[in-house]
Amino acid sequence: MNTAHLSQPTARRPQVLCLSGHDPSGGAGIQADIEAIAAQGAHALGVITALTVQNSQNVQRVVPIAVDLFAEQLEVLLDDCHIDAIKIGVIGDARQVSVIARTIDRLQVPVILDPVLRAGGGGTLAGDQTAAALMHALLPRASIITPNAAEARLLVPDAPDLDAAARALLAQGCQSVLVTGGDEPTEIVENSWHRIDLPVNRYHWPRVALGFHGAGCTLASTLAARVALGDALPDAVENAQRAVQAALARALTIGKGRAIPGRIARA
Repeated sequence: MNTAHLSQPTARRPQVLCLSGHDPSGGAGIQADIEAIAAQGAHALGVITALTVQNSQNVQRVVPIAVDLFAEQLEVLLDDCHIDAIKIGVIGDARQVSVIARTIDRLQVPVILDPVLRAGGGGTLAGDQTAAALMHALLPRASIITPNAAEARLLVPDAPDLDAAARALLAQGCQSVLVTGGDEPTEIVENSWHRIDLPVNRYHWPRVALGFHGAGCTLASTLAARVALGDALPDAVENAQRAVQAALARALTIGKGRAIPGRIARA
């Protein structure tokens, strides 16, 4: 048998390093990252930060991956693969933050940070110590962070409104903040993109009349894929929102709780 063709190089897809938790329901976390990034034509490299006990209704328990195992997985992966962007989701515990910070400094690629603190059902995904470490070490290293309205309020509890919260987050050193309004009780969803010394960009989307599990993960990972594929950040922000809006319109019901985005378009 002629096997010469087996050694021929294949085309390389842009690669996104995803640091996320595992959600057994597949609605959020690493599965959301993999599906959303693949849907854009990029490849996800997944290092799991935490295992969770959760379903489409809520999260009941979070078990962090041991920091030495987490660091070892990253070291082996970074020695082997070219990485074009980093997407950070839920962090298992505060001890992982310094490992993530060193990885960012080593790679010097765009960083999309989704500061996941609570599940859509209200369960806690990150404690105060982890949130503080995230604010101190990861926000200054992020190209863009994507909190929903509730997360923005948790990160800046003294802010009088969401615009003030975004300004406070910019003051922590991150380059830009995309605050999403899908969790707000409004007829039209407003997302606002904030950058230092630039006008606020506001995006308005028709509300899909469902509660969602994994919409934030889908947005952040889609945004990371668009950046890895070469979109300038303003284009990536808009293209990612359009892709998520389409995914919400083809949502899936998997259990008794919230729907999950239909990230993979049906033929």
